[in-house]
Amino acid sequence: MQHRLRIDWSREEIPTPAFTGRRVAADVSLGALAEFIDWTFFFSAWGLKGRFPAVLDHAEYGPAARELYDHARHLLHTLIDEGSLRASGVYGFWPAASDGDDVALYGDAGRRTEIARFPMLRQQEVVEDGRPQLSLADFVAPRASGRADHLGAFAVTAGHGADELAARYAAVHDDYNAIMVKALADRLAEAFAEKLHEEARAAWGWGQGESLSKEDLLRERYRGIRPAAGYPACPDHSEKRTLFSILSATERAGITLTESFAMHPAASVSGLYFAHPEAKYFAVGRIGKDQVEDYARRKGISLSEAERWLAPNLGYEPAAAAGPPVTGR
Repeated sequence: MQHRLRIDWSREEIPTPAFTGRRVAADVSLGALAEFIDWTFFFSAWGLKGRFPAVLDHAEYGPAARELYDHARHLLHTLIDEGSLRASGVYGFWPAASDGDDVALYGDAGRRTEIARFPMLRQQEVVEDGRPQLSLADFVAPRASGRADHLGAFAVTAGHGADELAARYAAVHDDYNAIMVKALADRLAEAFAEKLHEEARAAWGWGQGESLSKEDLLRERYRGIRPAAGYPACPDHSEKRTLFSILSATERAGITLTESFAMHPAASVSGLYFAHPEAKYFAVGRIGKDQVEDYARRKGISLSEAERWLAPNLGYEPAAAAGPPVTGR
């Protein structure tokens, strides 16, 4: 950890959330979420590369993009008017402190009762120019600093009803709209995550004075990040178990986890909120056996199980196959 990000926590202004614990966002308006859709990724899902709205005027596939966009907006308006999809979510904040490469959550402001712990991974590849080798734990004040910090968490879905509606289209051999429903549900879930993050930043204090355009939001020109389990900075999908537990995501938002920790409905997004101004997304990259052994110890699992969950990131060949790679969203 000698190459971790160095922060002088004694000088940091650490915001305090307006509340601790969880809050439910139930029956959220699809119309409100639609304003936060990033259409660039919608077109990418259909194999049409390029940023929106420029993709509509692309020399080669602009006409196809415009036709697709018209169909998508028409179906989106139908979904909104008929209430065919339902969106719900839950988010919250907890007193937190980093402990080495772990982030511990507490049930009390005095940080006496630990209720959850997220073991994080650290970049191991040597970074040019002496830049730090990051871990998400670097962005939370250490317990030894004596500073009161917090961590946020969220889980949202816009997919309640999507499978049923897609099945109805498929039953009449309308595969195009069956696929379109699921694509729009995915975009609405991501839009929900963006909208809720805006509300979370305001609740955390520093976001109340934001004056951001739609482009600013899509390009994430704001303070804070919301990394998701299974993605480059925290590649272990099984950490969703802890995330869902503290949020009561199944009971409060109707989102469940499969055995491989994929979320259902599929059009769901979950993750953690980090508030520090230096917090940024990064890729852990390849990791050595020594870190995997340490991670397994901190997580309380066997080395082979850790190797299974971290298979895409291993910088070495495990002694024996530990199961298929995990690909849950």
